[in-house]
Amino acid sequence: MRGVFVTGTGTGVGKTLIAAGLLKALRDSGVSALPVKPVQTGCLEIDGGLSAPDLEFCLKVAGVAPDESLIRLMCPFRYSPACSPHLAGKMTGVYPDVGTVARKMDRLSGSCDFLVAEGAGGILVPLNDSEKMIDLMVELGWPVVLAARGDLGTINHSLLSLAVLRNAGLRVAAVVVNHLTEEISLVTIDNPLAIAQHSGSVRIVEIPYMQNPEELAGNPCFMERMSELCRSIMEQS
Repeated sequence: MRGVFVTGTGTGVGKTLIAAGLLKALRDSGVSALPVKPVQTGCLEIDGGLSAPDLEFCLKVAGVAPDESLIRLMCPFRYSPACSPHLAGKMTGVYPDVGTVARKMDRLSGSCDFLVAEGAGGILVPLNDSEKMIDLMVELGWPVVLAARGDLGTINHSLLSLAVLRNAGLRVAAVVVNHLTEEISLVTIDNPLAIAQHSGSVRIVEIPYMQNPEELAGNPCFMERMSELCRSIMEQS
């Protein structure tokens, strides 16, 4: 089972955007890749079931229309409450766990050559009373892409996240600095440079502000950077 795990310094930093871009770039290069969203909170109720918006976005961007049996494997734990996975588990009585997710992903890998997994929240978000998101990353042992925002505060969040990932023995493929606003300042220019300087030569990929993420597939700058990152990841995995 081969793949890459997209995590973030927190929520709302662009994990889904990056996961979708990587998936699209991989498939465009001829790699049979599928997305995974092991745990999705804040699901939408559609036709009596729960739809995972992050997974649906990735599938739409990549132009993939798998059957329902594969979609269930791609997102085995779905919750309506928009909260941490462990709290959603407490509220519903069904907690996500590493073993179940890993087994589902192993089955899914039989239908493709590569998986692009996107975590929920950040690295240390609890899944249940004893496991965190990083435990799933360690179980998989895949290269990790860390999504970080580009504005004030990101240096500390990024370096702390990198330290946790490395202490767990995980390979960091890149830090993707996602600029969430159009603002360009000394701070936003320096942040990626500071992360690179103080992180021990981690690869930095910058994503300029994108007004409409729905159009990422038609954004040449974004897709070129995702393609370059994919080539690097494939060499590591």
